[in-house]
Amino acid sequence: QVQLVESGGGLVQAGGSLRLSCAVSGRTFSSYVVGWFRQAPGKERAFVSSISRSGVSTFYADSVKGRFTISRDNAKNTIYLQMNSLKPEDTAVYYCAADPTTVVSRSPRAYDYWGQGTQVTVSS
Repeated sequence: QVQLVESGGGLVQAGGSLRLSCAVSGRTFSSYVVGWFRQAPGKERAFVSSISRSGVSTFYADSVKGRFTISRDNAKNTIYLQMNSLKPEDTAVYYCAADPTTVVSRSPRAYDYWGQGTQVTVSS
Protein backbone atom coordinates (compact mmCIF):
# COMPACT_ATOMS: atom_id res chain seq x y z
CA GLN A 1 0.00 0.00 0.00
CA VAL A 2 1.27 3.45 -0.92
CA GLN A 3 0.73 6.35 1.44
CA LEU A 4 1.27 10.02 0.65
CA VAL A 5 1.59 12.80 3.20
CA GLU A 6 1.63 16.47 2.15
CA SER A 7 3.13 19.31 4.13
CA GLY A 8 4.12 22.94 3.66
CA GLY A 9 0.78 24.61 3.17
CA GLY A 10 -0.19 27.79 4.96
CA LEU A 11 -1.24 31.41 4.68
CA VAL A 12 0.81 33.74 2.48
CA GLN A 13 0.32 37.17 0.96
CA ALA A 14 -0.09 37.62 -2.75
CA GLY A 15 3.28 37.61 -4.46
CA GLY A 16 4.78 35.34 -1.84
CA SER A 17 6.10 31.79 -2.07
CA LEU A 18 5.49 28.39 -0.52
CA ARG A 19 7.06 25.00 -1.05
CA LEU A 20 4.87 21.95 -0.69
CA SER A 21 6.35 18.54 0.04
CA CYS A 22 4.83 15.11 -0.35
CA ALA A 23 6.45 12.14 1.35
CA VAL A 24 5.58 8.83 -0.29
CA SER A 25 5.91 5.50 1.49
CA GLY A 26 6.92 2.36 -0.33
CA ARG A 27 10.07 0.99 -1.86
CA THR A 28 8.94 1.50 -5.47
CA PHE A 29 8.56 5.28 -5.41
CA SER A 30 10.70 5.66 -8.53
CA SER A 31 8.21 3.56 -10.50
CA TYR A 32 5.35 6.03 -9.91
CA VAL A 33 4.31 9.02 -11.92
CA VAL A 34 3.38 11.69 -9.39
CA GLY A 35 1.38 14.85 -9.59
CA TRP A 36 -0.17 17.76 -7.76
CA PHE A 37 -3.82 18.71 -7.93
CA ARG A 38 -5.86 21.37 -6.17
CA GLN A 39 -9.46 21.88 -5.19
CA ALA A 40 -11.01 25.21 -4.33
CA PRO A 41 -14.35 25.45 -2.49
CA GLY A 42 -17.24 24.62 -4.80
CA LYS A 43 -14.95 23.54 -7.63
CA GLU A 44 -13.76 20.26 -9.03
CA ARG A 45 -10.30 18.92 -8.34
CA ALA A 46 -7.97 20.40 -10.96
CA PHE A 47 -4.60 19.44 -12.39
CA VAL A 48 -1.64 21.57 -11.30
CA SER A 49 1.50 19.71 -12.29
CA SER A 50 2.95 16.26 -12.84
CA ILE A 51 6.35 14.67 -13.27
CA SER A 52 7.62 11.53 -14.92
CA ARG A 53 9.21 8.66 -13.05
CA SER A 54 12.73 9.83 -13.83
CA GLY A 55 11.94 13.48 -13.21
CA VAL A 56 13.04 14.45 -16.70
CA SER A 57 9.57 15.37 -17.98
CA THR A 58 7.35 17.88 -16.22
CA PHE A 59 3.92 19.25 -17.06
CA TYR A 60 1.99 22.25 -15.81
CA ALA A 61 -1.46 23.74 -16.00
CA ASP A 62 -1.44 26.97 -17.98
CA SER A 63 -2.53 28.88 -14.89
CA VAL A 64 0.66 28.03 -12.98
CA LYS A 65 3.22 27.74 -15.77
CA GLY A 66 6.23 29.93 -15.07
CA ARG A 67 5.33 30.32 -11.40
CA PHE A 68 5.32 26.75 -10.05
CA THR A 69 8.05 24.13 -10.28
CA ILE A 70 7.60 20.43 -9.60
CA SER A 71 10.51 18.19 -8.67
CA ARG A 72 11.17 14.83 -7.11
CA ASP A 73 13.92 13.22 -5.07
CA ASN A 74 13.69 9.48 -5.62
CA ALA A 75 16.31 8.84 -2.94
CA LYS A 76 14.09 10.57 -0.37
CA ASN A 77 10.74 9.32 -1.73
CA THR A 78 9.57 12.92 -1.87
CA ILE A 79 8.07 15.27 -4.41
CA TYR A 80 8.01 19.02 -4.15
CA LEU A 81 6.00 21.89 -5.54
CA GLN A 82 7.73 25.25 -5.39
CA MET A 83 5.10 27.96 -5.73
CA ASN A 84 6.21 31.50 -6.47
CA SER A 85 4.33 34.71 -7.26
CA LEU A 86 1.26 33.32 -5.57
CA LYS A 87 -2.13 34.80 -6.38
CA PRO A 88 -5.41 34.75 -4.43
CA GLU A 89 -6.83 32.43 -7.10
CA ASP A 90 -4.22 29.83 -6.09
CA THR A 91 -6.09 29.38 -2.81
CA ALA A 92 -7.15 25.73 -2.53
CA VAL A 93 -6.46 22.43 -0.87
CA TYR A 94 -3.47 20.91 -2.64
CA TYR A 95 -3.20 17.15 -3.06
CA CYS A 96 -0.35 14.98 -4.24
CA ALA A 97 -1.11 11.77 -6.10
CA ALA A 98 0.78 8.76 -7.40
CA ASP A 99 0.14 6.48 -10.36
CA PRO A 100 2.04 3.23 -11.03
CA THR A 101 2.36 3.76 -14.76
CA THR A 102 4.64 5.23 -17.37
CA VAL A 103 2.00 7.61 -18.75
CA VAL A 104 1.95 11.08 -17.22
CA SER A 105 -1.69 12.09 -17.02
CA ARG A 106 -3.46 15.36 -16.19
CA SER A 107 -6.64 13.56 -15.15
CA PRO A 108 -7.21 12.91 -11.45
CA ARG A 109 -8.99 9.69 -12.43
CA ALA A 110 -5.68 8.24 -13.61
CA TYR A 111 -4.09 8.39 -10.16
CA ASP A 112 -4.53 5.51 -7.75
CA TYR A 113 -3.10 6.95 -4.54
CA TRP A 114 -3.79 10.28 -2.86
CA GLY A 115 -2.63 12.27 0.12
CA GLN A 116 -4.96 13.95 2.59
CA GLY A 117 -4.31 17.45 1.24
CA THR A 118 -2.76 20.63 2.59
CA GLN A 119 -4.45 24.03 2.64
CA VAL A 120 -2.88 26.94 0.78
CA THR A 121 -4.44 30.35 1.35
CA VAL A 122 -3.22 33.43 -0.51
CA SER A 123 -4.44 36.77 0.81
CA SER A 124 -4.75 39.84 -1.38
